[in-house]
Amino acid sequence: MKKILLFSLALTVFVSCKKETKSEKTEETISADSTEKTAKQSDGLTLLKGDFVYYDGAAVLQTHADIYGVFVTDKMLELNTQAESFKKVPTDMVQVEIRGKITNKKDEKILWERKVEIVEILKVSAPKEDNDVVKLGN
Repeated sequence: MKKILLFSLALTVFVSCKKETKSEKTEETISADSTEKTAKQSDGLTLLKGDFVYYDGAAVLQTHADIYGVFVTDKMLELNTQAESFKKVPTDMVQVEIRGKITNKKDEKILWERKVEIVEILKVSAPKEDNDVVKLGN
């Protein structure tokens, strides 16, 4: 009898915990039409920080979360020119901070799912030193 009572008590506690509702946030969020946003926040561009490489006609930007194909434009070529001073070999990745337009539209040349068109270059810096890279060849 004690086991049945203990089992039903445990079952009741378990079931009652499942019915908890999450408290709704009461914080106010700024809508896209709000006048409190700055000009840079409402221009539709996204800030991206990551590793950039341009080699053999293809450009890639790798952030901490995603990999983006980069459209070859004048701004991208300008970014590559700035990045050349930090590269030891043409395939080195360089740390960059850019603002651009992200898209998922199909492209004949760029086969990455996510693509970015660079609009503004904010920062270019030396690549991270990785000791775990294996280089083949002489």
